[in-house]
Amino acid sequence: MELKKGVETRGVDEEKWVYDSSVDHKGRVPLRASTGVWKATLFIIVIEFSERLSYFGVATSLIIYLTKVIHQDLKTAARNVNYWAGVTTLMPLFGGFLADAYFGRFTTVFLSSVVYLLGLILLTMSTFVPSLKACDAAVCLEPRKVHEMVFFIAIYMISIGTGGHKPSLESFGADQFDENHSEERKKKMSYFNWWNFGLCCGLLLGVTVIVYVQDRVGWGAADIILATVMASSLAIFIIGRPFYRYHVPPGSPLTPMLQVLAAAIKKRNLPYPSDPAELHEVPKSRVNKGRLLCHTESLKFLDKAAIVEDWENCAEKQDPWTLATVTKVEEMKLILNLIPIWLATLPFGISVAQTATFFVKQGTMLDRNIGNGVEIPPASIFALSAFGMIVAVAIYEKILVPVLRRATGNERGIKILQRIGFGMLFSISTMVVSALVERKRLGVVEKDPVKGSLSMSVFWLAPQFIIIGVGDAFTLVGLQEYFYDQVPDSMRSLGIAFYLSVIGAANFISSLLITTIDHVTGRFGKSWFGKDLNSSRLDYFYWLIAGMTAANLIVYVFLARRYSYKNVQRSVVVADCCEDGFEVSMA
Repeated sequence: MELKKGVETRGVDEEKWVYDSSVDHKGRVPLRASTGVWKATLFIIVIEFSERLSYFGVATSLIIYLTKVIHQDLKTAARNVNYWAGVTTLMPLFGGFLADAYFGRFTTVFLSSVVYLLGLILLTMSTFVPSLKACDAAVCLEPRKVHEMVFFIAIYMISIGTGGHKPSLESFGADQFDENHSEERKKKMSYFNWWNFGLCCGLLLGVTVIVYVQDRVGWGAADIILATVMASSLAIFIIGRPFYRYHVPPGSPLTPMLQVLAAAIKKRNLPYPSDPAELHEVPKSRVNKGRLLCHTESLKFLDKAAIVEDWENCAEKQDPWTLATVTKVEEMKLILNLIPIWLATLPFGISVAQTATFFVKQGTMLDRNIGNGVEIPPASIFALSAFGMIVAVAIYEKILVPVLRRATGNERGIKILQRIGFGMLFSISTMVVSALVERKRLGVVEKDPVKGSLSMSVFWLAPQFIIIGVGDAFTLVGLQEYFYDQVPDSMRSLGIAFYLSVIGAANFISSLLITTIDHVTGRFGKSWFGKDLNSSRLDYFYWLIAGMTAANLIVYVFLARRYSYKNVQRSVVVADCCEDGFEVSMA
């Protein structure tokens, strides 16, 4: 234990205090027994449950609202849903940056939740305030422009709220576990599984209870429920404040990366040192916060940023734009290594994008009666996806992981990228099954154009929803863990944002794909996307996505086999005494 500021070192029990550079709500070193782990994450999962309830209550019914209330055609509605979903899942890049660099995760979650709540309130007003309401479909064929404008403002306020909420909240929850403590590290590996379990519970209620209220009672009643639940969960989140562990934002994470790049370019003509140990690194005894990374052989051109030219002057005092540490170089490598994996997961995201658009719209064309006059709302079939994910996560966590740990010796059971790749197989299966079911439905329509496919049960869609849910339990959870774990420690909110941006970018690509295919197929014959499903050929579209995802999986396996995971040096705890308690640095 090293002494700082001439203060006598106290005997510190590492089981009692948390030494991962986090602080409690009073800015002191957190007490392990009263902060963090599950006692803190329960408060965090509650507000995530509420956010997912609201998001899926809006998202899964959005295409129904756009076609029935705002009277948009199928192509326009599908594009608008994809645009909104794309913005919603790309905004976290901005929110995650602000959380990591300036505001901190707790503050970002609080502010974004307030914006989210205001969006839900405005959405509620658009259905109750007479001057903002949509006109009755029986009276007019076009919506009132003021309602359309207020509606889109409201849902894009929800997008902005999600932009700060999603990356900050999930990474804030993961921050509650100390990676330097063996027991907490194991619990952290389970955190992402149970996080998604809670997420799916919110999704499940969103696409059943909320959608049922929308369908049977009214859109306004559902909006009131969502706003009330969000307000209540925000209050619960604030109540949990004394139990949280907080990480102080270190400033822009982009500056160190630009410094590494500038230094590497400036010294590009220097020879590599014969021994990597000659590269510049801060001595362990001088490390104030964070963890040191081990040198790797990948992207060696960046290593030149850590070559020391002036040995006469103290390296730590040299310009950071001309000399970087090995840890900063390795952090830059981590970000560059993420890019190929990010690109290779986009086809999976395109498969997921179909669940909230064409899958749900297919449900409107099938028999949704389950007996005694009870009819399932079209969006409620989405619950099968949540059910598949909940069951798969529970089986993976309680059965597969213990077995795989014994078989492989890996704490996680299998490597993160292996888990992601395994889930991609399910996404391919989903699109194949979807194509076959849609071909079956179109065959029924051809035989009986009057009744159409209403003779088919909506549960024909069950396999494709369940399979994509099981795939999400592997790929989506794996992506969350991968992008949180493999980014620099100072960029973990941005890491979660990178995961969300996979789905966001995939939604935009899906919209572009629809537009391109519609133009090409319409020019050389009949478009695959007609005015309604019965005049469309979604089965062809699904086969195309299945083929794209299968071809991409080959590329992904190649990249995953060559990938080098983050390698962290073992750390030593250095404690400082101060008036308010202990302050800790890692050395």
